[in-house]
Amino acid sequence: MKFIGNTEEYLFLKTIDGQSCDVLTEHIESSLTILWFQAENNILIIDGKEEVFSKDQIVFLTEFHQIVPKKIGETRFLRFNRPFYCILDHDSEVGCKGILFFGASQLPVITISTEEHQKFDILWQMFVIEMESNDNLQIDMLQMMLKRYLILCARRYKNQENYPNEKSETDLVREYNFLVEQHFRTKHSVADYAELLFKSPKTISNIFSKMDSKSPLKYIHERIMLEARRTLYYTDKSVKEIAYELGFEDIQAFSRFFKKQEGVSPTEYKGKRDLGTIANS
Repeated sequence: MKFIGNTEEYLFLKTIDGQSCDVLTEHIESSLTILWFQAENNILIIDGKEEVFSKDQIVFLTEFHQIVPKKIGETRFLRFNRPFYCILDHDSEVGCKGILFFGASQLPVITISTEEHQKFDILWQMFVIEMESNDNLQIDMLQMMLKRYLILCARRYKNQENYPNEKSETDLVREYNFLVEQHFRTKHSVADYAELLFKSPKTISNIFSKMDSKSPLKYIHERIMLEARRTLYYTDKSVKEIAYELGFEDIQAFSRFFKKQEGVSPTEYKGKRDLGTIANS
């Protein structure tokens, strides 16, 4: 079921399986995707890495994720674009920027508990009913239900993560992650982001440490590496071009950085791609 509005609003809702999962590889500009698995042992290759998902897990993907379905059972698929609902403009309503989407390198996954399952299921059924309607209120109703869906998911994700109680600290971490998503090609140090947040690098590091999280510098490095792997794997750009695009002064600096993170040089990694061994390594 697909909704297309008068100003390029796009919402797609469908239950897919192994025979109807081509939609996973379809590219829709400025889109976000939510997959709710209804069966066990689903296998997707995401950005060259094999990921396994269980029943009642939900994963959140952006247009930048490269997805190859390897094994997929019944799955509830939802995709919407920025004109339909922009999470950046409406973050005060749903609170999912930097949590469900655009959270640096982390792949957000939630698991629905038995107690919560009914809420999610009823909302999905309401979604389906509204997709079949055709009146002047349809887009408003669909946006309202999407907002509710995102709120439920963000709430669940926060509950299963070790978030601090102080709202200001939670917001700061989310903003940091989102700034990394925006600027990782040009800003490579914690000090760069601390300046944007009007905080000291020490304050940023202390908050991340309080959350028992990876360090703020590691978030930067992982996001750069994610883009480096994607570009090496999915394009024919040279290592020199990729180094320049990711803000490195020269190919040697990029190669040293990549090898320290990945264990192999960019050239060797690209060679593994050609041999088809990355996903299983």
